[in-house]
Amino acid sequence: MAQTDTAALHDLARRFFDEVWNQGDESAIDRYIAEHADGNDATFGIGREGFRTQWRQWQAAFEGLHFAVEDIVAEGDRVVTRWTLTGRQTGEFLGIPATGRSISVGGMSLDTVRDGVLVAGVDAWDELGLRRQLGVIAG
Repeated sequence: MAQTDTAALHDLARRFFDEVWNQGDESAIDRYIAEHADGNDATFGIGREGFRTQWRQWQAAFEGLHFAVEDIVAEGDRVVTRWTLTGRQTGEFLGIPATGRSISVGGMSLDTVRDGVLVAGVDAWDELGLRRQLGVIAG
C-alpha cells in the first residue's frame, strides 16, 4: 500500500467527519468512501452504498448529529480518529422509538486510505453506552 503524507491524512479525516457527518452532506460520501470499501461492522453493509444506507438512518434518527474530532494519528496509509458523537434521538434507531434523549458517545475509527479515499475502516464505539443513554438498558 502506498504511503500517504501524514498531514494529508489528518486533513482527510477532519474533512470526512465535518462534511459527511457534521454538515450532513450526502454527496460527500462519494468523495470519501471507495465504492467497494471494507468495514468491520457487518450491519453497516459493504462499500459506499452500505455506508450511505446506514448514514441515512443515523441522519433520520438524530437531530444535531455531530462528531467532535478529539485526536488524529496517522502513519503510512492509515489514520486513527478518536471522536465523540453527540445528538438528540428524534427518530427510530435500531428498533428503538424516538426518545427525545441526548447522547454523547465516544469512539474511534481506524481507516486505510488509498488514492485519497477510505478503502477500509474499523470502528470501535460505545454502543452499550448509547443504549443506556437511550434508556433501553438500565445502567
